[in-house]
Amino acid sequence: MEYTVQKLGQLAGVSTRTLRYYDAIGILKPARVNTSGYRIYGQREVDALQQILFYRELGVGLEEIKEIVTSPSFDADRALMEHRQNLLERRKQLDALIANVDLTLAQRKGSGTMSDKQKFEAFKMKLIDNNEKQYGKEAREKYGDDQVDKSNKKLKNMTEEQYAEVEKLASAVHVALEEAFATGDPAGEPAQNAVELHRRWLTFYWDSYSKVAHAGLAQMYVDDPRFTAYYDKDQPGVAAFLRDAVNVYAGIR
Repeated sequence: MEYTVQKLGQLAGVSTRTLRYYDAIGILKPARVNTSGYRIYGQREVDALQQILFYRELGVGLEEIKEIVTSPSFDADRALMEHRQNLLERRKQLDALIANVDLTLAQRKGSGTMSDKQKFEAFKMKLIDNNEKQYGKEAREKYGDDQVDKSNKKLKNMTEEQYAEVEKLASAVHVALEEAFATGDPAGEPAQNAVELHRRWLTFYWDSYSKVAHAGLAQMYVDDPRFTAYYDKDQPGVAAFLRDAVNVYAGIR
């Protein structure tokens, strides 16, 4: 069956403007354009749009989706299995949050009890699951299953005060890095202060700290585009600057 851009939009629940934009950026081209100038979409495009919407629902950006679905090695069956697994993980997270709300309501009504630790378990589990999804494979290959499992256990067992301190340190690291980057000197005092904050932040996640492992992680920030994008989101070059500063801190150079 074939669809015009308007009918496909109605079928999929997206605007015709969105479909035209997908065409413009090359993520979803129509099968053909008829003699009247209308975009015509066939079954292949319908299936491709379904995949795109799955990825969008899972929070994947359009540029990444384009790379995935237009790759010659793209496997639709494998992608659907991955979508299913990701959705099951999301359902698990939602179930945990719902259970957390139910316990909180029961406590407020006087019909149940809830420890301070329980109040934050669902949020920490979501963070663990998200980290596993984004970086788990690389981290396990680099540091081993045992080290990653210990790190996850440490995060899960954080107290409310420790969790708040982690969030505070994460913000402090970015502020300190921004100030240090402006000096251009990874060996300078501002840069080394930023690395020390970064070290303190890491100790909340790592079972044990070593300068060599710290330097290895900083190198991964440069080697992995996802980490680089995170640190370079405000100013390009910050990830490499942090890597150089950590190397100085670790005595590598």
